Amino acid sequence: MAYDKFNVLRSSAVPLPIENVDTDQIIPARFLKATERKGFGDNLFRDWRYNPDNSPKPHFVLNNPIYSGKILVGGKNFGSGSSREHAAWAVYDYGFRCVVSSFFADIFRNNCLNIGVLPVQVSPEFLQQIFEAIEADPETLIEVDLPAQSIQITATGATESFEINGYKKDNMLNGFDDIDYLLNMKEEISSFAAQSPL
Repeated sequence: MAYDKFNVLRSSAVPLPIENVDTDQIIPARFLKATERKGFGDNLFRDWRYNPDNSPKPHFVLNNPIYSGKILVGGKNFGSGSSREHAAWAVYDYGFRCVVSSFFADIFRNNCLNIGVLPVQVSPEFLQQIFEAIEADPETLIEVDLPAQSIQITATGATESFEINGYKKDNMLNGFDDIDYLLNMKEEISSFAAQSPL
């Protein structure tokens, strides 16, 4: 399933300065019944966003109207816990296209990359600068440049580089998942197969 191409994202950000956010907090297990990627955004951080009677918890950041944007800024060790890919689906379906943290659980990172959410790992010091910039101005813009592999706090000009697997980077730039990548190489694969001895 293809997704939107990712090139340069310039957006305000939603701060979630909580460490060790696990996948059960991102999307509780009781909401894992669906097999398609749609609808999970409604239950992103469900138990943090809503009371048992389904009324919104006003103190939670996603219920605070002063914060918005396509970038979620999380604390250290974001996406730990079980390997459920639904956690990445929920992040994407809610509308986030990038998650920033000082450390990601490997499986969550890969699940994000497989569906078009860019996980940007920064230093703890730069992460703190981002949180401080958002606290000073909730509308502050963060620019994530995938081709250059850099992230910038536009208000201060502070910039840091980030790492990404070359194959995953190419797929994100083209909006490909793994199947799209292979389909795009269909002619090359057919040509190679035709030249290969049986």
